Amino acid sequence: MGALLALASAICYGLSDFVGGLVARRAPFATVALLGQAGGLVFALAFVPVVPTGAVGAADLGWGALSGVGTGIGMLFLFRGLADGAMSVVVPVSAVGGVALPALAGVAFLGERPPPLSWLGIAVAVPALWLVSHTRSGTGGVPGPVANGLIASTGIAVQYLALAQATPASGGWPVVAGRVAAILTVLPWTRAPRLRLRPAAIPLLAALAGIAAALALLCYLLATRHQLVVIAVVLSSLYPVIPVVLGIVVLRERLRATQVAGLLASAAAVTLLTAG
Repeated sequence: MGALLALASAICYGLSDFVGGLVARRAPFATVALLGQAGGLVFALAFVPVVPTGAVGAADLGWGALSGVGTGIGMLFLFRGLADGAMSVVVPVSAVGGVALPALAGVAFLGERPPPLSWLGIAVAVPALWLVSHTRSGTGGVPGPVANGLIASTGIAVQYLALAQATPASGGWPVVAGRVAAILTVLPWTRAPRLRLRPAAIPLLAALAGIAAALALLCYLLATRHQLVVIAVVLSSLYPVIPVVLGIVVLRERLRATQVAGLLASAAAVTLLTAG
């Protein structure tokens, strides 16, 4: 169950990044992030009654809020990189960093010890994410895109690690607290005049991207209650596969040999992680 929930999280996050990345090319990146988190908050509030909830402690909400700060930082710098056309650098750096940092922290600080097959899956997943995300287009190794990717990866790592610390009794309320914190994190980056976006579909798509991201976090939160955080993070972090597949199906993009290798390696990583 935990592995399936983590994979569902990856699918939702992939959909969110695909839609959000397209919108960030046509609207200010901070506005896209803000509208996304607002849509995510509405969805999280509507979805909370579905998740079994007991006693919600202040610590649970605090961990959720810290996770939301990570989300806000991660989305700001991810969309900033995508808006600059540096997808070939920002996405792989943010993806690999976002999975490596929580995995290391889970082992070093949470005392988690994945079985041997899972370790092999983690070892396969990291280069797989790089291969499947990296393309020839973009700005190569320019410091700006790399910096955006590294900052985004740090935010994503904080998001995953902090949310996993919430107790099962808290239900989905840590995700709600996270959306509020994410909005407050993103808000200073936005400018009021830029909220008037045309066409009207742009705000709607940005909100839908945020709803998908909120659902991804809910699936991830539930996954951590059935699975080691290290494994849940790695499976959830396979989300870059989804934009690549959608790019082929929807945008008629062509796969490069390295991306094919990355997709195959990702499938192998999923197999190893779920078998372990």
